[in-house]
Amino acid sequence: MRAAVLTQHGGPEALTVVDDLPVPEPGQGEVRLRMRAAALNRLDLWVRGGWPGLVLDFPHVIAADGAGEVDACGPGVSAWRAGDRVCVDPAIVAADDPAMRSGLENQGRLRILGEQLPGTAAEYAIVPARNLLALPDHVSFELAAAAGLVYVTAWHSLITRGELLPADTVLIVGAGGGVNTASIQLAKLVGAQVLVVGSTEERCQLARDLGADYTINRAESPDWSREVWQLTGRRGADVVVDNVGSATLGDSLRAVRNGGRILVVGNTSGPRVTLDLPLLYMKHVSIIGSTMGPHRDYCQVMKLVFSGALKPHIGATLPLERAREAMRLLEDYVVPGKIVLQM
Repeated sequence: MRAAVLTQHGGPEALTVVDDLPVPEPGQGEVRLRMRAAALNRLDLWVRGGWPGLVLDFPHVIAADGAGEVDACGPGVSAWRAGDRVCVDPAIVAADDPAMRSGLENQGRLRILGEQLPGTAAEYAIVPARNLLALPDHVSFELAAAAGLVYVTAWHSLITRGELLPADTVLIVGAGGGVNTASIQLAKLVGAQVLVVGSTEERCQLARDLGADYTINRAESPDWSREVWQLTGRRGADVVVDNVGSATLGDSLRAVRNGGRILVVGNTSGPRVTLDLPLLYMKHVSIIGSTMGPHRDYCQVMKLVFSGALKPHIGATLPLERAREAMRLLEDYVVPGKIVLQM
C-alpha cells in the first residue's frame, strides 16, 4: 500500500512516500480503515526529529488525524460495518488502563497515532474500534481530519481543564496554529471576549475572521503584554492560552490577571522555561497543563464541527504523494491553519 513514512529521524530527507508497505490486518477489537484524508500537526515534525525514549519501527507511517471508510473489522467488533464513514480519535489508551475507569483516559498510558503508533497517512490504517466516530454524509473527510487532534486538545484545555466562562476574557498567544485557531472559535462559542497575539498582519486578520475581538501584531507591538494590560482596563486576561512556551510564557504571566490561569498544551519555541516565581505566587496564577482529551471530549467537540458551529481552517490540501512538500509548509509556517493530505 502507499504511505508517507519516515525511514529514519532527521530533516526533510527522512520523509518519503512508498507504495510497497503490506496492508495491515485488524486484531481483536480493531478496525481497518480505507483512509481518505489525513492531517498534519507539529507533532509530525517532532517525531521526524526524534527525542530520547522515542523508539520507532521504520518505516514509520506519519500523521495522527484521519478520516475514511471501514474496510474490515477484527474479532469482537460488531458496531461497525464495511463502508461506514468514520473519523478517528488519535489518542490510543489500552482497555485495561486504570485511567479508563475515570473518564480521563488521556491521563493514562497514552499513545498517539503517528507518534508511538503507525499513523493515518496511508491507504489503510488500523484503529481500535472505540476510537471511531460516525461521520455524517454532509461532512467531508478533509474537514473531519483537520479537526481531530487540535479540536479535542483545545476543548479539553479550555473547557474541561480551563473551565472557561462566558464572562471571561481570553488571550491566545499565536494566531496561525491548529490548536490556537480552534481555541479562538471555542472561546467565541462559549461567549468569551477573545484577544489574539499574532506574528503578522495576515495571521491577525485570520484571527479576526475566526471571531477574535482584538488582535495585537507583535511585529508592531513587541511589548504585547502591556497592550493586553491596557485593553483589559489594567486588569489582565482571565485566561491565557500559551502553547509557544519559552519565548512567551514570561509575557503571558504578566498579561494574566490576579487569580487567572494560563493553559499550556505545547511548547513550539522550546520546552525549558525560566519563570518569575514571585510574580507567579503574588498574582495567584494557576498554570494548567494538558494533552489531548478523553474520547467523550472528542465526540462532543466533533459533533459541534458536524453541526457547523465550529469550522476548522484548512490552509492547504495536497495529495499523499506531496507529503514532503506538506511537511515543509508546516515547518516553515507558510500556511496558517491545517494542512491536509488526500489519499
